[in-house]
Amino acid sequence: MTTNTIPAGYRQNAKGDLVPEDRIKPLDKLRDEVVLTVVKAAKELRTNMTDFKLDAMSQLTDFVDLSSAEYGVNYGGKKGNVTLTSFDGRYQIVRAVGEHRVFDERIQAAKALIDECIHNWSGGADTRLMAMVEHAFRVNQQGRIDVNQVLSLRQLDIDDQQWHRAMDAIADAIQITGTSEYLRLYERQSNGKYQQLPLDISSL
Repeated sequence: MTTNTIPAGYRQNAKGDLVPEDRIKPLDKLRDEVVLTVVKAAKELRTNMTDFKLDAMSQLTDFVDLSSAEYGVNYGGKKGNVTLTSFDGRYQIVRAVGEHRVFDERIQAAKALIDECIHNWSGGADTRLMAMVEHAFRVNQQGRIDVNQVLSLRQLDIDDQQWHRAMDAIADAIQITGTSEYLRLYERQSNGKYQQLPLDISSL
C-alpha cells in the first residue's frame, strides 16, 4: 500500500497495518516527525552534494583540457589523478581515480602454488609466513578475497622459483572491473601541512 492509498485519518505502521490517527501516541507521532524531517533534509543534502561533485569535476576537467591544449602542461598522472593548488597555496583540490579490482578464478591456482611452496620447503615454512598467507587469502564481508591483502605477499623477498610463479599468477588473476572518481579538498595549516576538508558527515 502506498502513501497515496492510505485513507485520511490513518497511518501505516511498519507491519503495513493501518492505524487510526487517534490511536497513535503523541510521542510516536513526534518521533515519526523528527525522523521524516531529518531524512528529508539529508536527501536534499545528498542531492546538493552530488550536484556539487559533478560541477566540481566538470570544472576540473575543463581546466585540465584548457591547460593541456593551451600550455602543453600534463596535470594528470597515469590514472588521471590531478592536484590543483590555489595561487596563495592555501587550498588544494585533488581528483583521484581509483580502480575496482577483483581476482578471477586464477587466484585459486596461485593459492595452490603457494601452498605447494610451504609444503615443499625443507623443515616446513615459518609459522608467521603461513599465518600471513592464510590472512591474505581470507574472504571479506562481501565474500571476496581482498586484493590488497594478497598483493602484500608480492613484497616478500623469497628466492624460490615456485614462489615467483605464484606471484606471477596473482598478478595475472587481477581484473579491473571499473573505476571511481574521488574529489578531495585540502587546506594548508599553520605548520605547512595540508589537512583534508571533511565532506563526510560523520567526521564533522
